[in-house]
Amino acid sequence: FVSSQVEILDWETKKQLCFLDKVEPNATIREIRLMFHKLYPRWYPARQSIKLDPKGKSLRDEEILQHLPVGTTATLYFKDLGPQIGWTTVFLIEYTGPLFIYFVFYFRMNFVYGLDERFTSSPHPVVNLACICHSFHYIKRLIETVFVHRFSRGTMPLRNIVKNCLYYWGFAAWLAYYINHPLYTPPSYGKKQINFAVIMFLLCEAGNFSIHVALSDLQRNGSKTCKIPYPTKNPFTWLFFFVSCPNYTYEVGTWISFTIMTQCVPVGLFTLLCFIQMTVWAKDKHCTYLREFKDYPSHRMPIIPFLL
Repeated sequence: FVSSQVEILDWETKKQLCFLDKVEPNATIREIRLMFHKLYPRWYPARQSIKLDPKGKSLRDEEILQHLPVGTTATLYFKDLGPQIGWTTVFLIEYTGPLFIYFVFYFRMNFVYGLDERFTSSPHPVVNLACICHSFHYIKRLIETVFVHRFSRGTMPLRNIVKNCLYYWGFAAWLAYYINHPLYTPPSYGKKQINFAVIMFLLCEAGNFSIHVALSDLQRNGSKTCKIPYPTKNPFTWLFFFVSCPNYTYEVGTWISFTIMTQCVPVGLFTLLCFIQMTVWAKDKHCTYLREFKDYPSHRMPIIPFLL
């Protein structure tokens, strides 16, 4: 093999940061990141964005130099992504907060509602049920983070953790305040409405977990390449026949059922925002599948079968 040369420029100023000589043609972008890191220790690989074009997309770690549209001297562009934090740590922080914040309102601490001992518990069983379901949801998320999820990208910008925590923690407090309030009124249709919502909640949680396991199995051997997910023998995964991201479909279903169970306006608003955000993510993932795979099932929709 004829060795290559790699020139790395700053993506904004176009100033040359380094010139790597005698680089193997089969070197991966990850290996080039490591070479760059040796020259600039403060820019560890996770905070490097290496591009072919200053305004283009970041190259993936597994991409090989000789397969890129470059000559024997490759010009690449570097962008500093800023301090990074691991996705596992991100999820553990995001999901632990709502779990404990909810209990502050559920146990009606004096500083929350400012009430006497007569109001330390709710007369409505649905309030206890809502606490169990909310806790179950976030405990499940924590378990999945540790034992199920495999992340194609290992980190995210540290600055995003504040925004994400404000979203999850803030909404958890808002929901819990109203659901556990002494003036809270139970659902209009009583036990029938609550029982229907609980069944729907459990089915959606099981479906969401099943999809996460199926997606994790695609990367069982440590592969980070994008693969087409297909239904398995598990009936909950059959939603893959109709949508690209059934994990989001089930997630939205979980919050719809929680809205029905509690009949609480803040929960409904949170569900609406979840649906909007997950639709954006699902559409992005759907477009990635269509771009990466020519044989991708044409009848699949991003998040809602036959509609969206």
